[in-house]
Amino acid sequence: MAVSVLGRETSARRTTGASARDGTAARDGTVVASRPSGRPVRGVRQVSAALAGLAASARHELLTFDDPAASAGRAIPEPFLELAGACMRTAAERAGSVRRIVPRHALPQLAGTLRAAGRARLTQSIPFKMIVVDRRVAAVPLDLELLYNGLLLIRDPVVVQALVRAHHACWDAGEELTGAVVPPRELPRQLRPVLEALLAGQTDEAAAARLGMSGRTYSRRVGELMSALGTTSRFRAGAEAARRGWL
Repeated sequence: MAVSVLGRETSARRTTGASARDGTAARDGTVVASRPSGRPVRGVRQVSAALAGLAASARHELLTFDDPAASAGRAIPEPFLELAGACMRTAAERAGSVRRIVPRHALPQLAGTLRAAGRARLTQSIPFKMIVVDRRVAAVPLDLELLYNGLLLIRDPVVVQALVRAHHACWDAGEELTGAVVPPRELPRQLRPVLEALLAGQTDEAAAARLGMSGRTYSRRVGELMSALGTTSRFRAGAEAARRGWL
């Protein structure tokens, strides 16, 4: 009998071990099937469709970590930027409550415009870009910065709730954004070398090396410059800088 019991225990261990690769074993040995917490979406058409679906599904609440300056200076087609913006406006209009958190460096990007529907707050930075609809589905960029490069659609309630809590923590620490945003009257000192590099037609790699900064830091500075100029086009940056008397 002892051998029989031992045999059954050994068999159970093997079964549990094999099943654990496809699920999670509970304390009683029962294996609970697991599923991925998110679904990656890649490709411009697929990402566009996912954003449109999120906008159409909004009913009650929209929470975002948003950095309008993140796409500045990047090679992102204008049609995609327009579509993404339209999707977010649609979601904001459909949702009863909208809470948008924007990093302080992106403030100039909002120059001359009233804030979108709902409420917005400024924080020193955001941990990543994010969209949460009705606390049931979230979208996070695969690179945490640009939805254009792909996104992760998350429906796992535990993960979504964790993202909601992260948003609430940043919201409580943020500063309310009200009324119109005034653009800077002068070009910030740290951005002048970046503007000069753009006007000289230098590549990002060459400009970063000449200025003694990493490629990532230079890219961020270009985004800040585009944000301050209120444009996403490097080709229009010079004309806008001249119009403002920054040259």
